[in-house]
Amino acid sequence: MKTLYAVFGDPVGHSLSPVMHNAAFAALGMDCEYHKFRVTKDDLKEAIHGAKAMGFGGLNLTIPLKEKALRLVEPDPLAEAVGAVNTIEFRGNSIIGHNTDGVGAVNSLKLSGIVISHSNVLLMGAGGAARAVAYQLASKGARVTIANRTPKRAVELAANVSSVGRVEGTGLEDLASLVEQSHIIINTTSVGMHPDIDQTLVTEDMMHAGQVVFDLVYNPLQTKLLKEAKKAGAITVDGIKMLVLQGVESFRIWTNAEPPVDIMERAVRDVLGKQ
Repeated sequence: MKTLYAVFGDPVGHSLSPVMHNAAFAALGMDCEYHKFRVTKDDLKEAIHGAKAMGFGGLNLTIPLKEKALRLVEPDPLAEAVGAVNTIEFRGNSIIGHNTDGVGAVNSLKLSGIVISHSNVLLMGAGGAARAVAYQLASKGARVTIANRTPKRAVELAANVSSVGRVEGTGLEDLASLVEQSHIIINTTSVGMHPDIDQTLVTEDMMHAGQVVFDLVYNPLQTKLLKEAKKAGAITVDGIKMLVLQGVESFRIWTNAEPPVDIMERAVRDVLGKQ
């Protein structure tokens, strides 16, 4: 019988996780399918337990469900430390929560030849993805500044993550100054995501050559932020790497199989190239 997997989110229509995972299942000859479902915060508990009852192989979670899920599953140590869950594993009678976002982000930077240790990193946003990325970067020796529209959230997140490294939180009022001082700039917000593709928190005049600009938004592939960064001479990293590499970790958790990374990335890029 076919095994089903899915991503839950609200909104979730933009997600390319099904494209990526279904390409992997097909390449490995696995009788599995991956779908996407719109699930609200209020319905998350019932949706997770419903998926388990129907024999799903596993789940991914995206905006805005990652933090709430922490209270609905048995988080592994990393997800507990991060404070967010993006991958759910059904193991016997247990529902285990994992977080692969941070690993995906760090591996994206490493594969792009970016040195993380001792770098000044500006992380824009303080949601579930920001939690995971901040934790992993700080644990790898980066000096992380979290800037968020609501400063209180950034300060609280920084306090939570500071147990593993140097992290501070602030608002967006001095964003230009923060950008100027940063080696690596990472957008973890939804600003610039389809359909609002002309939006960006940081513009060309705020950046300079040699900086690294990493946008976790992958639809569109070349976001307004990345376009502005290229005009400034910065090194850019798009969100596809992050999407694929966090998905690779999820795939391993669910199946204990080694996923075809190149095929997964090519499938996503092919779809985005046609849009």
